[in-house]
Amino acid sequence: MKETIEKLRDWGCDTVGAVERMADDEEFYIECLQEVAQDPCFAQLRQTLQDGDVQGAFDAAHTLKGVLANVGLTPMYDKIVEIVEPLRAGRTDKDMPGKLAELERMKLRLADILSGK
Repeated sequence: MKETIEKLRDWGCDTVGAVERMADDEEFYIECLQEVAQDPCFAQLRQTLQDGDVQGAFDAAHTLKGVLANVGLTPMYDKIVEIVEPLRAGRTDKDMPGKLAELERMKLRLADILSGK
């Protein structure tokens, strides 16, 4: 568990603040991260963007923004902010597919860290 938290910290995550929000329970923190890695909002975001559903994409991205902030996944949070803001304005931008792809790569990295890779 300590090694996982150390890898997250090295990645730029706010593990100190997140663990504090989890009542200083590192095991619970890791469980929460595992739930985040499986969050259906990632798939919902991809699908709604493919469908051109800007409001649906905003809803999914905004939910992820809150979740990622709460668990201190700062690199992923920073990327989701880049996705949320154009959607908040009711539009996508030409870089949206690349931003989404980067977020998905980060999600894979999170899964690797959690699995001990």
